[in-house]
Amino acid sequence: MEASRTRRRIALLVAAMVLAAGAAAGAAALAVNIMERKQESRNPFYRVVELTDETVDPAIWGKNFPLQYDDYKRTVDMTRTKYGGSDGVPRAPTANDPREVTAQSRLEEDPRLKTFWAGYAFAVDFREERGHAYMLDDQTFTERQVVTKQPGTCMHCHASVYVPYKKLGGGDLIKGFEQMNHMPYMEARKLVEHPVACIDCHDPGTMQLRVTRPGFLEGIRALKASQGVQNYDVNTMATRQEMRTYVCGQCHVEYYFKGPDKRLTYPWSKGIKIENILSYYDENPHKDWVHAETGAPVLKAQHPEFEMYNQGIHARSGVSCADCHMPYKREGALKISDHHVRSPLLNVNRACQTCHNWTEEELTQRVNTIQDRTFELRNRALDAVVALIGDMKAARAAGKTDADLKTAMDLQRRAQFMVDFVEAENSMGFHAPEEAARILGIAMDLARQGQLAVRQPDFQPSSFPTPPGVKPTPREVTPPPGSSTGGSGH
Repeated sequence: MEASRTRRRIALLVAAMVLAAGAAAGAAALAVNIMERKQESRNPFYRVVELTDETVDPAIWGKNFPLQYDDYKRTVDMTRTKYGGSDGVPRAPTANDPREVTAQSRLEEDPRLKTFWAGYAFAVDFREERGHAYMLDDQTFTERQVVTKQPGTCMHCHASVYVPYKKLGGGDLIKGFEQMNHMPYMEARKLVEHPVACIDCHDPGTMQLRVTRPGFLEGIRALKASQGVQNYDVNTMATRQEMRTYVCGQCHVEYYFKGPDKRLTYPWSKGIKIENILSYYDENPHKDWVHAETGAPVLKAQHPEFEMYNQGIHARSGVSCADCHMPYKREGALKISDHHVRSPLLNVNRACQTCHNWTEEELTQRVNTIQDRTFELRNRALDAVVALIGDMKAARAAGKTDADLKTAMDLQRRAQFMVDFVEAENSMGFHAPEEAARILGIAMDLARQGQLAVRQPDFQPSSFPTPPGVKPTPREVTPPPGSSTGGSGH
């Protein structure tokens, strides 16, 4: 009996010792794990290679930043949302275009655009946008290169140009920018190798965000000057949160090629609302082309995401582009920005639910509602401009001259640019729903006034869009006989 008790005591003692040893080992492992995670957080990357201000290849940066580089490589993905993104369309490679896959044609999806851009290269080839991985090749091999002589200016937003600019300018970024602008496209193309790369947005020594595109450096300085801030230097004066938008705004903007040197210019010196931009183009006469069916000197909007975003609730709330398109994520103990740059609709959990306490289904439906309504207005506005173009074409065939159609041409120029501003902006109204609706409503009105101007030689438009703070001059309207001119007081 006593021996049995002794054995039980020994067994319990051994079990206790094993448990104690296990607990000690577990505590030690936990402590080691905590220390490792703390060390990871203190050292967010390991310096495997030395990066300099001339390291262009993102694969070399990826040796120090493998997580970010893995995301960057995923921008080859082609995933379509309802109003954006791309389906891969197979094609047979040719000697002039080695691509085996491209994006679907927007001209085939909506043939009205051929009339809209008649006489311009976009009426020949215009496709859905693909990820950043394709931005250089899709510009190089577009059929637009065949029908028009594009300048080296296009590299500004389609390639990693920071180092090529500096080499061209003997170390001077702006001088290199100026030299590449007026080169023939294919000559400039030989000087670049990569689409947008790490060096375009990050300082290689500190990894701080930076703006490297001269167009934005000059454009934001002009914009800030219009707001009373002189000699603005974005790289020293912007906050980190602002920089999370400005590095995207380097390219996602409205711009034009100014003068014979084809200097890439952002028309922001009067502001970034569409009326400000139209006013700028009135004071700095510019046309992208003469419309083939109407003879009107018209404008082509580019991709004004920065301008439209700045009119929306997210900008007013301090939300940056990167917060939604490159949201933070956890990789072990590290908190990094997701460099798989894409639509927030493909990443609702991290892109939206951080701020919005609703289900993914509810948030997606809210976006779809905004975009569906914008798309309906876009279609109506596009119909209005195409109808105006048809009327002007018929008037030309009937013998009307530039003088007869001057008012209609002015109205076409404004209405067409306003529709194109929303059409070219890659959020289908989501960045600023109320602003998109306002712009499209004005465009419809201007187009319909243009149709009246075709029919009535003495027609005077009610008003053209004017910059904020400038009161438009209304058209005098003669009331019908017997009507009252009294107002309701509201």
